[in-house]
Amino acid sequence: MVYDIEKATECIIRQLYNKGEMDKAALSALRSSPTLDGNRAQKIWPVFFKNLNEKYLSQTGKATKAEKAVFAAVRMYALHQQASNYCVFTRKKYSTADEKEAEIGLELFEVLNRLSKVEEFRVALERRVQALLGTTNFTAIVDQLIHLMQIIKGKKTGVRVDYARLAGNLYKFQLGYRKANEVRLHWGEQYYRA
Repeated sequence: MVYDIEKATECIIRQLYNKGEMDKAALSALRSSPTLDGNRAQKIWPVFFKNLNEKYLSQTGKATKAEKAVFAAVRMYALHQQASNYCVFTRKKYSTADEKEAEIGLELFEVLNRLSKVEEFRVALERRVQALLGTTNFTAIVDQLIHLMQIIKGKKTGVRVDYARLAGNLYKFQLGYRKANEVRLHWGEQYYRA
């Protein structure tokens, strides 16, 4: 199931980026719409619903866990992509000696780990990360993630984030207390790793 969520997220982002010919109206709508059912979000519905497997779509008009996870990750991508002339999304790969680090996608908390090594960012990041890791409320998690992603964007790091993996984590987070704890532990390991 998580693989399906990640694959759908990747397809949506690739279509929105469109090899550099970005759908600026859709990206703008994503940035300004906090939920999938918002009026502005309707601009991305054709791409969004076409790429999500029917079993993950709502039958009642209330967003499903999959729809919420994918929308949140794609929205964070849109916020990060703004004013960037390269695609800020790529899947995480394990590097070889001859690959450039900037071309390797990282998970969000791996990026935050790198930023936390810079003294001037450490205190602000630490406060936000601790708040995020201390909650089990999905909406609060998404709000905190957006703030953290905006810190990354503001630092102009040139890093590429695996937003598909983030969508998978956000989906898993909603599957109950035990799964949410697994996700938070994974994020904590990535952030605090030496």
